[in-house]
Amino acid sequence: MLRVENLYVEVGSKTIVKDVQLFIKENEVVVLFGPNGSGKTSLVKAIMGFGGYSIKKGRILFKNKDITFIPIEERVKLGIGLMPQHPPKVRGVKLIQLAEFLCNDRERIKNLAESFLLQDLLYRDVNVDFSGGEIKRSELFQLFLQNPDLLLLDEPESGVDIENISLMGKMLRKYLENKGKSALIITHTGYILDYVPAHKGYVMIEGSLHCVGSPKEIFKRIKEVGYEKCKECKWQMKK
Repeated sequence: MLRVENLYVEVGSKTIVKDVQLFIKENEVVVLFGPNGSGKTSLVKAIMGFGGYSIKKGRILFKNKDITFIPIEERVKLGIGLMPQHPPKVRGVKLIQLAEFLCNDRERIKNLAESFLLQDLLYRDVNVDFSGGEIKRSELFQLFLQNPDLLLLDEPESGVDIENISLMGKMLRKYLENKGKSALIITHTGYILDYVPAHKGYVMIEGSLHCVGSPKEIFKRIKEVGYEKCKECKWQMKK
């Protein structure tokens, strides 16, 4: 589904992502751990094709197509979708308008909005005066309407209470059970692992990947010894 090969990414004049190799198979869920400022969001935005994230070396392949330098809108059309950590507020655009732009099936919009408990927010400006949980549910709702094959989720649990995490986690699990769907999930809390079965975990520190293995085992190790030990420890390295 996705191959990131020897990737170096600059933001401004600073190299943020360094020699990253990351692979996601079809129907595979991959989790990316790492401390703040380690380059996780920069990696995801480079995969998505955001401006300001300059690829200096390496390449990105999606479904065996080289997408390293194609525009962000082309990546979306190919089937990549992003749920950002800090979604924008869009004044003057109703959530229903955005939903209808993404999907022309009104019944699907209605049913999905009800599943995400968003029916009362459809005629309000996108994310304006929404609570933290409402914003995250709104973003995942939009992403599902887009129906991507690869979901890039940047800290979906950030600023969200357990009830909202449970709802989003169950919806994510159901979505990812569909054939041909994969995900890369950045998480700090690890709560999402209680709801979404993940197949592989990576640890990113100072722009580089230091560990590959079982997501739950990696997260347990992080809680026990912290991220610094991940740079030293090779106990669970495996491809």
